[in-house]
Amino acid sequence: METREMGLPVVFGVAGGTGSGKTTVANEILDHVGAEKIACLPHDAYYRELPHLTKDERKEVNFDHPDALETELLIQHVRELLAGRAVDLPVYDFRTHTRTAQTVRVEPAPIILVEGILIFSDPGLRELMDIRIYVDTDADLRFIRRLTRDVQERQRTVESVIHQYMTTVRPMHLEFVEPSKRHAHVIVPEGGFNPVAITMIAARLNELLQQRWGTS
Repeated sequence: METREMGLPVVFGVAGGTGSGKTTVANEILDHVGAEKIACLPHDAYYRELPHLTKDERKEVNFDHPDALETELLIQHVRELLAGRAVDLPVYDFRTHTRTAQTVRVEPAPIILVEGILIFSDPGLRELMDIRIYVDTDADLRFIRRLTRDVQERQRTVESVIHQYMTTVRPMHLEFVEPSKRHAHVIVPEGGFNPVAITMIAARLNELLQQRWGTS
């Protein structure tokens, strides 16, 4: 894990397959250090604009391939926060597969949390991270969680979720997401149900905060 000079934020990356429990793990860890110390950058806010496609055509896009995400903008935002400057986080509408006109202002903070299934696939983004966590969860649990989320929160049909999972989600997981865990500093099995791993990672975060900011 990289050591940087005093006063620079700690960049904390949490990756894992869809439905693995990344957000739960991140929230559990960050509860230990305080939400007021965190600037959150979810990778899935950075899906590319597709204005040239119809709504039906957008439904067929492979959103699980790294090219579907504007990772270069995410890298720029991490660098801006590292420099102490606020950024405007895009807001993505998963029901229509479009980026909205709204943004969310993200202010600099001692911890920059980057979360997403593909964040370890890009070397430029990966190298900015001080701590890289991969949440490893069985495929059947991940699929059930994704199915429940997409039907309840994104107004998708069961058939459409299964179709997307079989045609893009699963193949892209095997090609890009699963291999990326070799870049993790820590692999967390059982997701948010692993209190030992969460406590250890939180301790490391607090240690880095103490080193750089004189606080924990």
